[in-house]
Amino acid sequence: MTKKDLKRKRTADINKENVPEEEVLPAKRMSDDPIPKKVQWINRQRVLVFCTRGISYRHRHLMDDLKTLMPHHRVESKMERTKNLQVVNEMCEMKNCNKTILFEGRRKKDLYMWFSNIPTGPCAKFLVENIYTMGELKMTGNCLRGSRPLLSFDENFNTKPHYSLLKELLVQIFGVPYHHPKKDGGLAEIGPRFVLNPIKIFAESFGGEVLWDNPAYISPAKLRGSLKNTAAGKYINKVEQKIAQEVNKPKESYSLNPLDEIFKGDPLEKALELKEKEVEVPQTIDSKKKKLKKNKNITWLQKKIKANSKKKAKN
Repeated sequence: MTKKDLKRKRTADINKENVPEEEVLPAKRMSDDPIPKKVQWINRQRVLVFCTRGISYRHRHLMDDLKTLMPHHRVESKMERTKNLQVVNEMCEMKNCNKTILFEGRRKKDLYMWFSNIPTGPCAKFLVENIYTMGELKMTGNCLRGSRPLLSFDENFNTKPHYSLLKELLVQIFGVPYHHPKKDGGLAEIGPRFVLNPIKIFAESFGGEVLWDNPAYISPAKLRGSLKNTAAGKYINKVEQKIAQEVNKPKESYSLNPLDEIFKGDPLEKALELKEKEVEVPQTIDSKKKKLKKNKNITWLQKKIKANSKKKAKN
């Protein structure tokens, strides 16, 4: 045998050793026996990421950002909004995908995101709020194309059943590596940022029984309508206050200031009246002074006559 043949044999033996042998389960097994763990893990998740017609440019950029973070995604053209969402299950089967993320836009303002497990379910519907894409944030971090994302959840996701269901659904969709070592939190952020407001969780894929419904959810259309109603209510209150003020205003008020009568009637006539009064007042004063002078002269003459008569009587 040549050296090349020996090398081929060695490589074949090494490959046989690395390939895990399929374990044959026994015909009867106790329920308490632990399930044997797989030695080699293969990620078979394929996620179909697409949208409906009518989304805005910011929503489309957010969808593209998620595609860059998910190397195991599949692409599909836009879907008509008139079609039933049950068609998504058939589209995923044609693309050989078992998970899907659907972006549904309404009125070119609101964005809804669907996470679904094909074909059995469950399915969750979210309202996307406070969107900031990678282009808007301009973070310094960078990621290798083909690397998978890491998810971190709060402790509250283990407290309630619907939170734990959403946690498992997100883990399967984003394809976190099996037994991946945890980071120390020193990762650099690259974006995007957005808030998912849960609305409903369905038992089947895009339909079926409602497992959970958010009681505190208010649709954005109703929220905008309530804001308009409050703004209209403020204007109506102002108009009502003006009308009430005019109705309750007294027609006759007390004349506290005598000078207020000056501004009533024709101003020219009032000016002439004031001039006539000014002329009459000094005339009356002069006549009074003359009378006083006359009285003083009379009294002086009377006193002088009395004095002269007394002198004559003495003589």
